[in-house]
Amino acid sequence: MPWNRSPTKSSSPAAKRAAGPLRRQMTPAEKRLWWHLRRRTALEGTYFRRQVPLGSYVVDFCCLKHKLIIEVDGASHSYDMQQARDAARDETLQSQGFRILRVTNHTVLTDMDAVMDTIHAHLSEIAPAYA
Repeated sequence: MPWNRSPTKSSSPAAKRAAGPLRRQMTPAEKRLWWHLRRRTALEGTYFRRQVPLGSYVVDFCCLKHKLIIEVDGASHSYDMQQARDAARDETLQSQGFRILRVTNHTVLTDMDAVMDTIHAHLSEIAPAYA
């Protein structure tokens, strides 16, 4: 599937409406990771999009070709209620064939090399021909 086509034709109107403002109001950690994804993801055939509507959800970053989602989580994701929502969301997206990689804001802001190494490892595992 080309990188510029939506993986599903059933993105909800609410998710589509939410994606634009989320792109304009990215957190410092999301901005930093976006910069690195555009410049340091050197595996051929990888192209990440940001704030992508998938069904009723908007994911932080997604490589549609390899079906890899990267979520940058802040402190609110440590609460039980949010963890339950995240688990339900992950289950739905995984049932569509996506793999989800979660990283914390703190890790993105303090150890970008480790974050990029983890992303490259996941991409190499998904698409070993490009490693």
